[in-house]
Amino acid sequence: MNESMRVLIASDQDIVTARQKGRTLASSLGFLATDATLIATAISELARNIVTYAKKGELSIRSVETRSQQGIMIVAKDEGPGIQNIESALRDGYSTSGSLGLGLPGVKRLMDEFEIVSVVGVGTTVTVKKWKN
Repeated sequence: MNESMRVLIASDQDIVTARQKGRTLASSLGFLATDATLIATAISELARNIVTYAKKGELSIRSVETRSQQGIMIVAKDEGPGIQNIESALRDGYSTSGSLGLGLPGVKRLMDEFEIVSVVGVGTTVTVKKWKN
């Protein structure tokens, strides 16, 4: 079963929609409720970053499988200003928007795999995966 969905992100309502879709997919894949909540939280953080920094972008949420594991992959993509210093952006407490700075470091902790590619003036793509225990 390879389910996939895209959610365009441009408002707070889109963040709620993406969260719900991620939680629903996680549950349908058999993730525990606690893990489904972690996935939904990561989606919220990624979508919030899109709205805050890039104004619009998209999230794709899909099931992924290896020979021995089943999981969920989230790709957050925008064409915003990009991140000047990724190392700083991944540090707890770092924020350029005056927030608590829990976004990217929090997402990295919540998920099993984390990758970020950002080019200043071009945009940012964050890819995360959570594997089912």
